[in-house]
Amino acid sequence: MEDDVLTTLKILIIGESGVGKSSLLLRFTEDTFDPEQSATIGVDFKVKTISVDGNKAKLAIWDTAGQERFRTLTPSYYRGAQGVILVYDVTRRETFTKLDNWLNELETYCTRNDLVKMLVGNKIDKESHEVDRAEGLKFARKHSTLFIEASAKTKDGVQCAFEELVEKVIQTPGLWQSENHGRAVQLTDEDAGGGSCGGYCSLV
Repeated sequence: MEDDVLTTLKILIIGESGVGKSSLLLRFTEDTFDPEQSATIGVDFKVKTISVDGNKAKLAIWDTAGQERFRTLTPSYYRGAQGVILVYDVTRRETFTKLDNWLNELETYCTRNDLVKMLVGNKIDKESHEVDRAEGLKFARKHSTLFIEASAKTKDGVQCAFEELVEKVIQTPGLWQSENHGRAVQLTDEDAGGGSCGGYCSLV
């Protein structure tokens, strides 16, 4: 592990097929957007190092197919995750109503009880929303998750979603210090503070 990297974190992106999981990942890791993005087959995986409050973290981000036929991959996919981004499409209500199924799966297979969850309402650049912000916020509060609305196409909220998630994980040392073999790490003073996105991301 690099000397200046605080820790390596396993982050998952889950949700129904077509909600824009891969597009969010591409926008965050490569700052690109492909309107013809094809469906993920199995699992995709990308690595990106970011700095949050002066602490560098290497993210291993796993993007999974939303289709049922790939569910056999589930147990190994969830194992050891410290953070998860749960995505729905604000223009397709069915992707929102199925969030409970994804949370149940997360509870079933995840090996950590205190992992950090971020709910992302994607595709806010589109018209004819079927799920408004208030509904997303209510769901997030009910399930104790972070929440943000985003658009992989316009970049809105994407960077913030990942940074807020990582910041919260770093503020929960039990999630990652064991990964560093118990090595004590001194966090910066800013870690006790709020989010870095000007209130754009709701911590609930």
